[in-house]
Amino acid sequence: MKNQSLLKRLYNAGQGIRASFLSEMNFRLHIMATLLVLIMLIVTRPDPLWWAILLLVSGLVLTLELINTALEKLIDHMHPDQHAVIGIVKDTLAGAVLLASLIALCVFMAFVIEML
Repeated sequence: MKNQSLLKRLYNAGQGIRASFLSEMNFRLHIMATLLVLIMLIVTRPDPLWWAILLLVSGLVLTLELINTALEKLIDHMHPDQHAVIGIVKDTLAGAVLLASLIALCVFMAFVIEML
């Protein structure tokens, strides 16, 4: 798979995002939340710093959700049986997404308060 063209690599990345979108409800929810943030940014037209901060935390949540999905699918493929350590790994991945989501929510709330 090395030395693929840029277009092929972009296509592959898009396929990964598509697969996560189709298979993971949480990813779809995070996409909808990000769209809500974008709409709020467009409507309120805040300073560029707010755009940067909100897009950064939203992107972080989406990125972590993609990583979580990829690793969970790999883990399930490699070791489909229940195992205590695998459970901890999956819980930790989910915890990372949750923590990033809570941080993003706090930043969004600060934005809303600032806009009032």
